[in-house]
Amino acid sequence: MRDYRKLKVWEKAHPLVLAVYFATKRFPVEEMYGVTSQLRRAVISISANIVEGCGRRTSADFARFLSISIASTNEVEYFLLLSKDLNYLNEGEDTALQNQLVEIRKMLMSLITKVRKSN
Repeated sequence: MRDYRKLKVWEKAHPLVLAVYFATKRFPVEEMYGVTSQLRRAVISISANIVEGCGRRTSADFARFLSISIASTNEVEYFLLLSKDLNYLNEGEDTALQNQLVEIRKMLMSLITKVRKSN
């Protein structure tokens, strides 16, 4: 069992969750069950799947959960784009969040490669 708190990628993913929660507080109330909820659930999924993967017994299972995290980064990327296009996020907010997301995705891909090679 791995300690997710020691993974650099989790150290980057958790602040992204917090940043998205902070940003979505200003979204329109009518989006509470729409874009706000979907974006929040997708961004949480990145960190949650890293954590869940750390609790798995095999490296293959760990890599599978990391892959699910990558899929969640794609979902977050879309919801950020949609939020910007709907003018819920300004250009600067979107760019900052997208940059964090790209870094996390790269780290996840690198970690998956490392985990798979260790098998």
